[in-house]
Amino acid sequence: MSATDLSPSRIRWSSRTFLLLAVGIALLLIAVGTRTSALIFFGLPLLVVPFVAALGSPRRAVVADLTWQAGGAGPSVEVSGTVHARHGGDISQVAITFETPADLEEAAPPTLRYRADAIDFALRWWAPHPMIGRVPPPSISWKDPLGLVEREVEGERPTLIFERYPPELHRLGTVRLDRTLLLPGEARSHRVGASGEFFGIRDAAPDDPPRRINWRATARVGRRLSNEFELDRTGDILLLVDTRSVLLGPAVDDALIAVARAAATGISAAFLREKARVGFATFGEFVDAVPMATGRGHRLRLQAAIMAMRRSEVAGPSERCAATLNRFYPPGITTILISPLTGEADPDLLVYLRRRGYPAIVLSPSPLSLPVPHAALAPEAAELAQRLGALARRRRIARLWSHSPVIDWSDFWSFGELVRVLRQPSRRRVG
Repeated sequence: MSATDLSPSRIRWSSRTFLLLAVGIALLLIAVGTRTSALIFFGLPLLVVPFVAALGSPRRAVVADLTWQAGGAGPSVEVSGTVHARHGGDISQVAITFETPADLEEAAPPTLRYRADAIDFALRWWAPHPMIGRVPPPSISWKDPLGLVEREVEGERPTLIFERYPPELHRLGTVRLDRTLLLPGEARSHRVGASGEFFGIRDAAPDDPPRRINWRATARVGRRLSNEFELDRTGDILLLVDTRSVLLGPAVDDALIAVARAAATGISAAFLREKARVGFATFGEFVDAVPMATGRGHRLRLQAAIMAMRRSEVAGPSERCAATLNRFYPPGITTILISPLTGEADPDLLVYLRRRGYPAIVLSPSPLSLPVPHAALAPEAAELAQRLGALARRRRIARLWSHSPVIDWSDFWSFGELVRVLRQPSRRRVG
């Protein structure tokens, strides 16, 4: 798009402009009614100034492109970026308005730094619990020095996705999963030695012994590389998210979905980096499944399915969930069920999953750990309600242990308990 093809954007008058016009018209009416000519000299400039400011606006559209990225660690969400001016008006007269995403809290006011042809900005937010969300593009507009006239600034406005989940995902990479399917073109062969048959070369891990390092390949590429064996490769995993409503209110429902979305994103990313095949399914009224696969393209498919996950108001029968999984996934696959465990049909779901060959490990986000304010209760009554809720939840989870291992996930910023359960050799044999 050339500069000659750009037409001026539409003018928007600010509230200050309408105030000036109202005052100017009032002064003129008073001057005519009282026949006071002095008030005319005060009212006319107020009527003329907005139009003079409009004539001083850029003759062609102001174009500025936005580039930004998300960073930070743990609950801290840090966004930094730059607005580059391509052509148009003075960049010093460009104003940027940011919108705080839902469920995030502002930790510090936005900081702006103006340069000759660009504006650098930095934002800091705080996430009360793990979540995956989109940051809406900021509103960028040109304003005159008096703030009377605005013109929308055109240009590229990419949507930014921030991901906040427990940072210890490298621990999940050390978990060895069972393989239920062969790769395309792969055939079973005998294992050689204790480590297995040679498969390929990978980047060395900090805890790799020296005899596993491939020193010739390391010398060629200039970084440490290790031999990978067939037994060292991880297996297959299925992430099943229970999206049925917990009947604790819309705020709790949305927060639990946000936590489940972050957990599914973090777990799938950790195992995909280890070349594992990952399947993803949600169960509300029906089952929505993403078949098991691996690779970068599959990660994008999983991300789209996880972001589209919503709470279902209608709860389907538990047997439908278990029966539908047989159409997409082989029995015996390591299954992680993410469910708050607040419904009456939760024991039935675990029983049916086990009968169909999916003995699940339950990762249960605790609604008691969500920063949801209580209804109008005194501090003593709120504390008592929290204790009674904790006792009821502990009793319920203890009963469900007879069907599947259950992790009461109360510390949302840690996967330590999940890693411990996944590492147990007897995790599939629960009495």
